[in-house]
This record gives sequence, C-alpha cells and structure tokens, in this order.
Amino acid sequence: MGDLTDLLQYRKEIAARFIKGLGLEIGALHEPLIVPDNTIVKYVDRLSVPELRTHYPELAAKKLVDVNFIDDGEVLSTIPDNSQDFIISNHMIEHCKNPIGTIENHLKKIKPGGVLYYAIPDKTYTFDKGRLLTQYGHLLEDYYEDHDQMPHYIEWAKHVNKLNEPETQVQAKLLYDMNYSIHFHCWNAETMLYFIIKTKEFLKEIFTIELYTVNEIEIIFVLKRKT
Repeated sequence: MGDLTDLLQYRKEIAARFIKGLGLEIGALHEPLIVPDNTIVKYVDRLSVPELRTHYPELAAKKLVDVNFIDDGEVLSTIPDNSQDFIISNHMIEHCKNPIGTIENHLKKIKPGGVLYYAIPDKTYTFDKGRLLTQYGHLLEDYYEDHDQMPHYIEWAKHVNKLNEPETQVQAKLLYDMNYSIHFHCWNAETMLYFIIKTKEFLKEIFTIELYTVNEIEIIFVLKRKT
C-alpha cells in the first residue's frame, strides 16, 4: 500500500488531466487538491475556520484552507447554477445524508462540459470495514425522504467506535446533537461503481463517466456534465 505522498501525487496527476478554469473544492480542510497552474479554486465548508478547529480538535496542528463560502456542501445554495468549471469533493460523499441529491446539485452548479472530481475511501481499508455496505435502494430512500439520522449515529458508535450499550446510545446522542460529520454511508470499489452507474441512469444520463479508478485505499471518479 502506498503512503500519503503517493496518494496525493496520483490525485494531482488526475487533476492535471481534468481540472481547469475556475471552480470550487468542498471540505478541503488541510489537504486541498493540488491543481494545475492558472486554475482558480475557492473553498466551501459548512463551518468557518475557527469553528472547524473547534469541531475537529485533531486538526489543531494542521494548516486549514481559507473558507470562501460557508455553505452546505450537499446543496451549495450560495453558488449560482451553471457558474463553475469544476467542483472537487474529496472524501465528502460518504459524509452526505443524500448522496444522489448531492451529485444532482453539484451538476447544476457546473457549466455544461464542466467536471466533478470525487474521491471516496474504500471502506475495506478504513474504520468502516466492520459496517455493512450501503445499498442503492437505501440511497434512493434518502433521495426521496428526509430520514432521521440517529440510526446512522448509533451504527457509527457501535461499529466504528466499538462501544457497548449504553455507551453507544450516549455517544450517538452527543454526535447527533453536534451534527457531527460522520460517514453516513460507505462503499467499496465495486458498489461505488454500481452507485455511479445507477445514478447516471436515474439522473437521465445528464453526465458521462470520464474516469473511474482505484487509488490504493480510495476510489477516484470524474463526471462530466453533458453539453
């Protein structure tokens, strides 16, 4: 397995092929994507930098990117439609409560011919490995209905933090009240590809799959909005 430098280098090489113009990166925190020269990136997060430092004390020693837009990355309500050449979201989709709706919203924000650059962790190699893979039917339910997220927090406390009752319920309630950004969903390479193909069909072929590749412990894919 390669180290972090190898992973970031591979991301950079892919970015050199697909990223150009002016766009956004969502949730970059301390590891923004390295993009080609003359590319302009503005950063989106749901919290300001001071709030992020409070929310993620484990990043206290890290330099965080300046946040240009405080917004819900699933919705991007402050960003005009058809305004961006690209949107980058690395290790963000798994944090989304409605992944299909997130991709749909991102496609609206980029121009025809623009691209979405996503990387997600393969759950096989992460703390998610003990969890069940997210099924597409569940994602459709999330698209059509605004579900209570407490079951996700309970699953997280039980299978990721490996707590027993009643500790599971206590931590789940704490994280829920904080609106803490857990991995609401998880995939491996096979189920992620299925998710993208089915979402392409569901959204009436509005995008093409320009790239789908495995980067050691993560999956990278690039989607292009049709003109």
